Amino acid sequence: MTENAQTPSAPNSELPTQYAPAEVEGKLYERWVERGYFTADPASEKPPYTIVIPPPNVTGSLHLGHAFQHTLMDALTRRKRMQGYEALWLPGMDHAGIATQNKVEQQLAEEGKSRHDLGREEFVERVWQWKEEYGGKILGQMRRLGDGVDWSRERFTMDEGLSKAVQTIFKKLYDDELIYRAERIINWCPRCLTAISDIEVEYQEDAGELVSIKYGEGEDTLVVATTRAETMLGDTAIAVHPDDERYKHLVGKLIKLPLTDRSIPVVADTHVDPEFGTGCVKVTPAHDPNDFAIGQRHGLPNMTIMDEHGVITVHGPFLGLDRFEARSAVVGALREQGRIVAEKRPYLHSVGHCSRCRTTIEPRLSLQWWVKVETLAKAAGDAVRDGRVAIHPQEMEKRYFDWVDNLNDWCISRQLWWGHRIPVWYGPDGEVVCVGPDDEVPTGEGWTQDTDVLDTWFSSGLWPFSTLGWPQKTPDLAKFYSTDVLVTGHDIIFFWVARMMMFGLYAMDGEVPFKTIALTGLVRDERGKKMSKSFGNVVDPLDWMDKYGSDAVRFTLAKGANPGTDVPIGEDWVQASRNFANKIWNATRFALMNGATVEGELPAPEEMSATDRWILSRLNKTVSQVDSYYEDFQFSKLSEALYHFAWDEVFDWYVELSKTTFFAGGEGAKVSGRVLGEVLDTTLRLLHPVVPFVTETLWTTLTGGESLVVAEWPKDSGFRDDAAEAEIENLQAVVTEVRRFRADQGLQPGQKVPARLDLAGTPLAAHEAAIRQLLRLQPEGDSFSATATLPVAGATVALDLSGTIDVAAERKRLSKDLVAAEKEKQQAEAKLANEAFIAKAPDNVVDKIKGRLAKAEADIARLTAQLDALPAA
Repeated sequence: MTENAQTPSAPNSELPTQYAPAEVEGKLYERWVERGYFTADPASEKPPYTIVIPPPNVTGSLHLGHAFQHTLMDALTRRKRMQGYEALWLPGMDHAGIATQNKVEQQLAEEGKSRHDLGREEFVERVWQWKEEYGGKILGQMRRLGDGVDWSRERFTMDEGLSKAVQTIFKKLYDDELIYRAERIINWCPRCLTAISDIEVEYQEDAGELVSIKYGEGEDTLVVATTRAETMLGDTAIAVHPDDERYKHLVGKLIKLPLTDRSIPVVADTHVDPEFGTGCVKVTPAHDPNDFAIGQRHGLPNMTIMDEHGVITVHGPFLGLDRFEARSAVVGALREQGRIVAEKRPYLHSVGHCSRCRTTIEPRLSLQWWVKVETLAKAAGDAVRDGRVAIHPQEMEKRYFDWVDNLNDWCISRQLWWGHRIPVWYGPDGEVVCVGPDDEVPTGEGWTQDTDVLDTWFSSGLWPFSTLGWPQKTPDLAKFYSTDVLVTGHDIIFFWVARMMMFGLYAMDGEVPFKTIALTGLVRDERGKKMSKSFGNVVDPLDWMDKYGSDAVRFTLAKGANPGTDVPIGEDWVQASRNFANKIWNATRFALMNGATVEGELPAPEEMSATDRWILSRLNKTVSQVDSYYEDFQFSKLSEALYHFAWDEVFDWYVELSKTTFFAGGEGAKVSGRVLGEVLDTTLRLLHPVVPFVTETLWTTLTGGESLVVAEWPKDSGFRDDAAEAEIENLQAVVTEVRRFRADQGLQPGQKVPARLDLAGTPLAAHEAAIRQLLRLQPEGDSFSATATLPVAGATVALDLSGTIDVAAERKRLSKDLVAAEKEKQQAEAKLANEAFIAKAPDNVVDKIKGRLAKAEADIARLTAQLDALPAA
């Protein structure tokens, strides 16, 4: 199947009796790093394979979501490295503007200080100190998981090179008139005191209030309903639909705004739905995006009524009140004046909240910096439509197109101190100068730099190319861009994926940032529930690594990874994966103790037993199957395929069937030892990308090779032996049926039973010794009397269960199963006889029913024969 990638030393057959992950994993990982296995060479002639890690926040620690995606990325790069690619998996961290600033502000608050006490320069220095002391905890945890990243290329979104990239692309966008400054409605967080993007707003159903308010007097009365009564203080119009006959006579008139000394106009606008509510809408342009659009169309003034903390700034009785206090106070004042027509509490409605601090978002008119996204978003959509970028699973394309095809201009300025400061200077006479990294900063009296910083997603949007050295034309950029795969959760397709697509295509002259977007689901608990601290179901993956080993955590996550589908996970499943690692260990240890070897050529097929040929045929099919699943990002299927091949076919069947050969010794034992060595060698290589630690330990012991990290990936040799596969499948059918029968009779697994095997004329005759050993069957004695006869797979097994079988109970059980099989046969025949059903049913459904019929007929034949073989009760 494969050749050792290195000249092997003498294999070592000594393995401890038990696998102890804690004694192995850390040492192995450091050895891999020290030997430079993960360090990519841009001068290499090997084809490149590149993945850039979605940069975790500098404030973060490893959670199951990270562990999940990192396992998949590591598996992809490890396999490609073994296939002969120059594989680069590039690590790094995001500076996480809001989250990191909050951390340091909390620290200062404990000292009785605020950032304003320090000033901007000293505060930023304090954040850098925090980053060096506390940030990057996750990087050490990535080592625990076994991440095969190139640590020599570790990047940080605010390191010198990436900061230069940010300034470069800002200047380029500005010069191309794709960045502009304008006063618009933004999402404002009164807690974080900054604007946040639409995709950083999380909506939830809140129990608020719906209040209907009467505006105007007499015939000039209108009623509007609102959930934010306090915003009426900033109303500058009432809008109605132009075709609404009820209000046509009021359009253009001024009506009195309650609680104020102002009058506001009634305007006609098609945005208003005349069928909804009263058909009247209050217009507050400075505090609602739809109202702002109406205001722009009708030239309405923008009246801001709150400061950045959400405190009312309008002179009068509500001045200085918090927005929620003002809401109650305004409703109370309106009630006193008889202006309240209706009140509904609680009123469930969708309310936006800051994704970081959960504070209710306040739409607010603000002067901000924006990216004009129309052409950028079109390019991002076209790259997927024309096939330059593939999205897996394909059904996720619709969500991607829904986003990029309807993208609004992107607010990129944030009112923070930690981050990439906007490289724009303002002069004393109104000058505005955008400065690139190689430009001179304006000097002289009156020149000041913009105080805002850029949205964190602005810098991370450059990640695929800035981390490789852009804007310089570096060897890394030439070798490793475009990257091959982006592995990320479907939940940030809007946050990050679209940003990288837009910026990558723009900065790299139409060259895509990645060829494939492999979208994963989210990790949930074993009941499918979202993990949350409030639910008490959050799991620290490090606890599971400590208890079961990193391989067990990785394999569990990979087994659950269906493309784009959420991943439920529970501790029982991790324990099962630990058991799998132990099974691999114990089986390899047994094999080494019984002569398994990779030394010498693999014997010719004619020198092998049918069992040897069967396992090699199955091995090659598994190699081909695993390769196919990798190419389609079907991690769950490839993990299941490896699990069942290794556990069921290699360990439970081949090893057990070979025991008689090993115990007999001779040439047959040597042949099977070489075959078993080949099978283990290849199986460990196949498993290595997902479970690297236990496989490395076992493989180097088995082969004497340097490391699986740089070993050759297995290839399908093309060897197939259908006859051997059919022969062993029949053997398995015999063993499985007799075992089931024994279990039904309550016999202990180790209990020996006299039996007569009628295998004459079948290929199974050569396996009689193995069958007897697997089934604990003794040769028939002189007093042998068959009490049960089991015909299966062309063979007959007669058992003497005298004194151990309850014939009446067995006849009753078989009769019950026979009735069920006959009913199943009748139902299947009835459906297949229904011409109308057959005409409409899909082919796969019809085939499934035919399969049920065939199985029912086989069951009827088997059960009838078993009943006939039972002695009289």
